[in-house]
Amino acid sequence: MTKAFLIAGRELGAYRRSWLGPAVIAAALLLDGILFYGWVLTEKLLSAEALAQFFYIASGPMMGAAILLSMRLVAEERQTGTITLLNTAPVTEFEMVLGKFLALLTVLAVMTLLSGYMPALLLVRGKVSLAHVVTGYAGLFLLGSTVASIGLFASSLTRSQIIAAILALVIFLPLLAVWVIARFVDPPLNQFLSGLALHHENYRPFMDGVLEFHRVVYYLVVTAFFLLAATKTLEARRWR
Repeated sequence: MTKAFLIAGRELGAYRRSWLGPAVIAAALLLDGILFYGWVLTEKLLSAEALAQFFYIASGPMMGAAILLSMRLVAEERQTGTITLLNTAPVTEFEMVLGKFLALLTVLAVMTLLSGYMPALLLVRGKVSLAHVVTGYAGLFLLGSTVASIGLFASSLTRSQIIAAILALVIFLPLLAVWVIARFVDPPLNQFLSGLALHHENYRPFMDGVLEFHRVVYYLVVTAFFLLAATKTLEARRWR
């Protein structure tokens, strides 16, 4: 774990030195603010409804930021040739993947915290449950971490950051839209497909302030799957 934390610190330094991290965070927060004003503050909603709407609109910038921030994690190393240094260092592929993932989670956590003034505005305007806020942010962060793991896996497949982003979308979009297919098939297949949806069925309880254990497990399992896939991809490339 110590080596993973060292790699995480190295990645956080790279985010600070690059324009990508601050630019993506700023753009995501700006979009959050615009949507929050247009879809929440200007509507006559109850406080709980307004908070649920906030978490709904915040999910889009979160997923977009996760893909944009993850596309460079391994692809840039391979593009610049620094992947060779990591491959010859006394660090395992799992530690490399975990360290990069922890760094990305830190950036996403900072972005999430910076959006906290929006629920605070709802608290000023009306009655908002703290448990609803915490549950909603937990779901938002789980969603972001899952998309980040997809982006990290895609980044491990190529040396081009643009191709990595495209590959992430190719994996991510079917998982996002599978609930649409579920509407046109019969039970029990429709329930199975709905349960696979990255956003619709699994994220909605968090939006409403309801913490369901199997939704948390879903996000953790999908995240672990793609982190394992990224690790195996790097292992295969090292021995090729």
